[in-house]
Amino acid sequence: MTTSNAPRLSDARYSHLIVIDVQTRLTQVMSDRKSLLRNCEILLNAANLLSVPVTLTEQYPKGLGNIEPNLMHAIPAGVIPIEKTCFSCCNAGGFEDRVLNKENRQLILCGIESHVCVLQTAMDLLDRNCQVFVVADAIDSRFKEHRQVALGRMQQAGAMITTTESVLFEWLRDARHEQFKAVSALIR
Repeated sequence: MTTSNAPRLSDARYSHLIVIDVQTRLTQVMSDRKSLLRNCEILLNAANLLSVPVTLTEQYPKGLGNIEPNLMHAIPAGVIPIEKTCFSCCNAGGFEDRVLNKENRQLILCGIESHVCVLQTAMDLLDRNCQVFVVADAIDSRFKEHRQVALGRMQQAGAMITTTESVLFEWLRDARHEQFKAVSALIR
């Protein structure tokens, strides 16, 4: 699937949620920590309800801590974060095997920092002909300007910039979906 002729809407059947480095010491210095954590939690819960695969990464957890405790309850059973020191998730051991050898080639990115790990991951995934959706209200950086520049660069490169609610309702497609009430309750 190439980005030029790929569908413009995310589809739960082909999606894979990637939560990048939402760790305790990193989230403390983000410009909009509350929104970041809320929207990552919503995406994780919706992914659980809709059986969308999830991959998590942790950047140098020994120094930056583990995944935010606020998100632990939303992480699907059996999902173990991939530890890394590289900035692009694509260079982390086991990431490509977990993410790229699947039918789920619509990769939904959230996490931190927008202008470092999220940006480099998005660019590498685009280079691998994946369709990349960056959830603008579920990524963050220490400085708002860094986030804005990163969003612009990713969009210019071919990533689809979206929001948490857009992803949820694209995954559902129809108010008659069996999980509509449960998923829509996540945003109330």
